[in-house]
Amino acid sequence: MQIQLSQKERMFLEDGKVQEEICVQKYKNYAQQAQDAELKQLFTKIAGEEQHHYDIINQMLQGQQPNLSHGQQAQQATIKNNLQGTMNNQSDKVLCTDLLSTEKYVSGTYDIDVFESANPIVRQAMQHIQQDEQRHGEELFNYMNSHGMYNVK
Repeated sequence: MQIQLSQKERMFLEDGKVQEEICVQKYKNYAQQAQDAELKQLFTKIAGEEQHHYDIINQMLQGQQPNLSHGQQAQQATIKNNLQGTMNNQSDKVLCTDLLSTEKYVSGTYDIDVFESANPIVRQAMQHIQQDEQRHGEELFNYMNSHGMYNVK
């Protein structure tokens, strides 16, 4: 089924495509830089999910109904409370902090896109992506909190 996009939808989808491409690259690059094996695994998993978002947006820009199913990528990362060795790893903390900030920004952008989508298919896809971005933020926060990088007082 072909979907029709408004000029505004096409514009924010093009912006989203750029953001998702940056997210994929950041997560892949940071997975290589991370010192903790658990964090490398989390970054790699999220990179795959960000690629899925990129693919969803690309499908809509081509007028196609997007495939929202994650397949293998939807598996939640298992965050263990492994506090040894990475408790004060400043390098990993910087990577996590940057990615958490990125997720906050991207999620906020999708919030606006949801409200400005005239096409219900586009709105549903934007809601799907936004929920994933919020989950990514939660996973990063949980990792940081469990490793002494983000203390809630």
